[in-house]
Amino acid sequence: MVSERSLEVLRVIVHDYVASREPVGSKSIVDRYSFGVSAATIRNDMAQLEDEELIVAPHTSSGRIPTDKGYRVFVDHLAEVKPLSSAQRHAIEVFLGSSPDLDEVLARTVRLLSQLTNQVALVQYPSVNRARIRHVELVNLSPTRLLAVLITDTGRVEQRVVELPEEFPDGGLAEVGSTLNQVLGGCTLIEAEQELRAIADRFSPEVIARVQPIIDTLIEQLSANRQEKLVMAGAANLVRTEEDFSGSIYPVLDAIEQQVVLLKLFGEMAMDERTRVQVSIGRENASFGLQETSVLASGYSSQGGEVARLGLLGPTRMDYSNNMAAVRAVARYLTRLLGED
Repeated sequence: MVSERSLEVLRVIVHDYVASREPVGSKSIVDRYSFGVSAATIRNDMAQLEDEELIVAPHTSSGRIPTDKGYRVFVDHLAEVKPLSSAQRHAIEVFLGSSPDLDEVLARTVRLLSQLTNQVALVQYPSVNRARIRHVELVNLSPTRLLAVLITDTGRVEQRVVELPEEFPDGGLAEVGSTLNQVLGGCTLIEAEQELRAIADRFSPEVIARVQPIIDTLIEQLSANRQEKLVMAGAANLVRTEEDFSGSIYPVLDAIEQQVVLLKLFGEMAMDERTRVQVSIGRENASFGLQETSVLASGYSSQGGEVARLGLLGPTRMDYSNNMAAVRAVARYLTRLLGED
């Protein structure tokens, strides 16, 4: 059983090792912190932590560094999730508040989160299980080219260029757009695809040749929207911390390129009710090929109520307290922003 003082020693070892990347010794702890005990007593506390496999000596006669288990105890019991500064909160509001649509919001979110934390930032698109069609817009670009814009109630906007075999007569395109909105408005994505596959009967033989490319494009847009997607930024931050990985960093880079792996990992992470942030550390990620990384995640929701995850990935030696605060704050702001759409 680890004593309360030993847990405090673990806290300062994590803090100092994250800050310096140097093993932490008993003399350093006595010199830097007011425990009110001798270096010999601190060494006994460290021996207790080592017996519990919470710290380890990377080299003979060196100081100690946290293990994956030590980081887990730190995150679960010792980490203090500090609020972001007013300047950081203001930066979030300014940077994300000017985004015009969901795609841009999420792209800005990962860039901002990566800059705040110096880690790889990840954000999952909202689940489309309950998403519904809000509007379809057909915009003329030239007599035989138009832009098909598909907008869902989650805020997602999908645009595709459509090439037509011939131009529409006056008022013809507006009539097609009106019919599409009458049929598709309020449909789920699956329902909308089913309606589109039967919609040709609503148009006369004279115009169906012009309408069919629009129908085909909208079906492709719906299919693309139903796929789970991630946006990522900050992969270069992994390279800057390459010394924190015992082997090559390339397997980690390969793993994060596989969106299905990260989506599955997000899906299996359990919520910490105390911090509202999920943390998966080191060996807990081994089945995903990410055993030398930690992943932090929190949930956000869009206007339609769909819940998705955003988070960070980086080496196990990271500033958990500040990173957890950043993830939580950005998730809360993103929920508020999307809920206002």
